[in-house]
Amino acid sequence: MQFKFVHNNFNVLNLEKSLAFYREALSLVEVRRKERPGFTLVFLGDGKTQHNLELTWLHDRTEPYNLGENEFHLAFVVDDFDKAYELHKNMGCICYENKDMGIYFISDPDGYWIEILPENR
Repeated sequence: MQFKFVHNNFNVLNLEKSLAFYREALSLVEVRRKERPGFTLVFLGDGKTQHNLELTWLHDRTEPYNLGENEFHLAFVVDDFDKAYELHKNMGCICYENKDMGIYFISDPDGYWIEILPENR
């Protein structure tokens, strides 16, 4: 028996705001969408791997999600770390930096953290 990663899921409060963030911050694009009564699923891809980020929007949800202590995150490797850092700095979404380790984290509109790593780490 063999398993492989397919996707991770984040629940989002404002789908359009989240789609804009992921497009600008990480160049993720919509690869498929499922519209159902009461909810929408949008799968985002990087165009290089099979792994997707699934955004779930519950249409009636009005309260922000409780992310606890936010001890989980996604991680992305980027080929131009300095350029990515400047983009995220200009977007105002950097939420934590560890210069000794050479990494930083950005936060999406719902407060999920995403780690940014240099390619040659």
